[in-house]
Amino acid sequence: MNKELEIWQFAAAKLRRNEAVMLLIVAESSGSSPGRQGFKMAVSESDLRGSVGGGVMEIALVEQAKLRITNFELRIKTNIAEQIHRKNAPNASGMICSGRQTVIFYHLDPADLKTVNSIVRLLKNNQPKALRISNSAFEISENLTGESDFRFERSGGNAFVYSEKLGCKNKLYIVGGGHCALALSELMSRMDFHISLFDDRRDLNTLAKNKFADRKIVVESYEKIDDYIESGANVYVVVMTIGYQSDAVVIRKLLDKDFKYFGVLGSKAKMATLLRQLKNEGFATEKLNRIRTPIGIEINSRTPEEIAVSIAAEIIKVKNAR
Repeated sequence: MNKELEIWQFAAAKLRRNEAVMLLIVAESSGSSPGRQGFKMAVSESDLRGSVGGGVMEIALVEQAKLRITNFELRIKTNIAEQIHRKNAPNASGMICSGRQTVIFYHLDPADLKTVNSIVRLLKNNQPKALRISNSAFEISENLTGESDFRFERSGGNAFVYSEKLGCKNKLYIVGGGHCALALSELMSRMDFHISLFDDRRDLNTLAKNKFADRKIVVESYEKIDDYIESGANVYVVVMTIGYQSDAVVIRKLLDKDFKYFGVLGSKAKMATLLRQLKNEGFATEKLNRIRTPIGIEINSRTPEEIAVSIAAEIIKVKNAR
């Protein structure tokens, strides 16, 4: 299950039982802070889901959250905690990794259940909306404009407005539904990616086994694959079809699009031959050079699971590059 969805389903279940939940969200971070913008955690009196970075810092925040739930005198709707990960610094978090983070505390009560249920529904359906939290609001709003996934503004003291796009911030398109696609889908389903899987074989065993992709689409022909995959700064494409010829079809159809990541599975010899063929067909060298192949970080991977780790590592490296 997607971690984000798990957090909100946990909160909804607690609120339905009239139990209070403290929502913790990393509103901004810098340096080597273990908690990154958008990390969140839901804490009840007896249980929790999610993470805002881990370590002694998180333990302290969880204890604060539980105190605010159980102690009526400390129970306020919203608050902000500043944390500096440096020894002997003001607001020291107990960690020495350097950096800092700002954490929002938002007290969820049964009156917020309607909004929480809406978030769960939107996440399940991958609908493009945004969550907006301020000192006076906890609501669903229209999706953020532009490429920013988050927005955090302060206006003095503890006054703030925080917004984030709901759901997965990145889109992963896997073309080819074989064993490596199954392993990659399982691994990437635990991360911040909405996964779409394509194949032209309707009765493929590994396609039927794949319960991890958010969408599975059987296409009549890879000649139409460009109808399903859009350009985008948060779009990642992995091509791993049944063979050389179908890989070539997919590449031809997608080469004019712009992706954050475009990788093709194949040996050095196979891909050198394929790229040379495409160059001879007139495709620009500049565009062909954007293809990552052989795909993945070099770890001498052999099994589908090891290959999936290699590819996932390369995708994460590209995603988190500054």
